[in-house]
Amino acid sequence: MSDSPAPAAPPISTRTPVRRHHWIVRLTHWATVVVLAGMIASGLQIYEAYARFGNRGGPFLLSPFNGTQWPHWSRLGGWLAGALNWHFALAWPLVTFGLLYVAYLVKSGEWRSLLFLPRDIPGAVQMVRYYVRLRPDHPPQGKHNPLQKLAYTSVIVLGALAVLTGFAIYKPTQLGWLTALFGGFQAARYWHFWIVWLFVGFTIMHIILVFVVDPASLRAMITGWYRGRFPSHD
Repeated sequence: MSDSPAPAAPPISTRTPVRRHHWIVRLTHWATVVVLAGMIASGLQIYEAYARFGNRGGPFLLSPFNGTQWPHWSRLGGWLAGALNWHFALAWPLVTFGLLYVAYLVKSGEWRSLLFLPRDIPGAVQMVRYYVRLRPDHPPQGKHNPLQKLAYTSVIVLGALAVLTGFAIYKPTQLGWLTALFGGFQAARYWHFWIVWLFVGFTIMHIILVFVVDPASLRAMITGWYRGRFPSHD
């Protein structure tokens, strides 16, 4: 029997790629990025028509954006009617992609690895500690770590609220009960606007963490195959 040491395991970078994302997930992800960008840009143009929250002559809802004029390059539509046409035209593809994604999660059972549950709270705390450098090693994880699950679950909820508040603004007479549920037309406008900024904040943080923590996940979202630093992604 030889006493020579066993050969070292190959580094993670040479691991065999594993299937990570179904084509439906990749399609809906990138299509939503494009459509949502158009909706935000057209929404800013719509906001220009009445850049505050609250009825004319009445009290305004507090917002640091009251009266803000957004740069021309950030707006889509050119004027109010053009922006409304873009906004309504893009809303239906956005809803379609969202429903297709949720239907896939339910049919495939992948929602189980994505849904944030109370038992994920300790793991999310450990991920926060890792990101703020209070923990030196990355906590073990599955396909998604608990903080990712919290973010993705929250985004799905925000997406539903964005659609509901949008319909509350679009049809305040026909869907008066829905508009009233959000506190009236101006309040629904207010919540719709802030949901957009939550999406923007999520997107910025999402991009930063992808490049800082796991750049291989970007390639996986394009090709469907993952080969990176986390073996537990298998």
